[in-house]
Amino acid sequence: MATQHSRSAARLMMAPAVVLLLGWMLIPLTMTLYFSFKKYLPMRGGDLGWVGFDNYVRFITSSAFWPSVVTTLIIVCSVLAITVGLGILLAILLNQPMWGQGFVRILVIAPFFVMPTVSALVWKNMFMDPNYGLFAYLWEFFGATPVQWMSQASLTSIVIIVSWQWLPFATLILLTAIQSLDREQLDAAEMDGAPATKRFAYITLPHLGRATTVVILIQTIFLLSIFAEIFVTTGGAFGTKTLTYLIYQRVLESQNIGLGSAGGVYAIILANIVAIFLMRIVGKNLDA
Repeated sequence: MATQHSRSAARLMMAPAVVLLLGWMLIPLTMTLYFSFKKYLPMRGGDLGWVGFDNYVRFITSSAFWPSVVTTLIIVCSVLAITVGLGILLAILLNQPMWGQGFVRILVIAPFFVMPTVSALVWKNMFMDPNYGLFAYLWEFFGATPVQWMSQASLTSIVIIVSWQWLPFATLILLTAIQSLDREQLDAAEMDGAPATKRFAYITLPHLGRATTVVILIQTIFLLSIFAEIFVTTGGAFGTKTLTYLIYQRVLESQNIGLGSAGGVYAIILANIVAIFLMRIVGKNLDA
């Protein structure tokens, strides 16, 4: 057992990392809170003094605030549904014995290592371009009019791009969970005459509960701050402006640091609300 001396030594060695991590988190948060109560316009007069909660009122009463929140939640929920659903299917397929199984797994996981800006540009120019994109040629081959993805189906385009990026992550976690499943249970159910659908519904799917919860929680944290894909594709137009992109517009385009900081506080509140909701609804699977 660890002695008091060893525990004290462990705390001492961990202290620098803990202090650095707290500083990394608390300093930006403190500055955001500080500027959210001030009227700070760097290019138009600088610090113009304290305004109290005026920035918060202006931001939440803006005509773009609630649509951006709704757009953010739509993207998050859509991507989660696609990545979890297809992730389970791909994990089951990749778990089957096949020729070149290792190479196929690498190909499936590879998109997760592509930078968001790069993948968004590839999808925008190589697949979704209405004149020279692959989808345009497919549409023309079948005699249909090519879709203007970035204007006619802008939100769908963002969901497809982001889902393509996060699908490998979900697949990898779910595949690991499937490989830890006791084969004796499946073999016993098969010997008892249970069809494949019932073996999946009553054995495989419940076993994936904890892994699915982890996927949902981790992806939600990152998806709430989606920005790069929207920046390089639609630029926030055609109903794709998320809360993060709205904050960017207030800070950099409007040069209003105070208003953007208030939006950042709202983003933190939204993230915590969603996180608490998920922990209460699906987080119980972690204790199962």
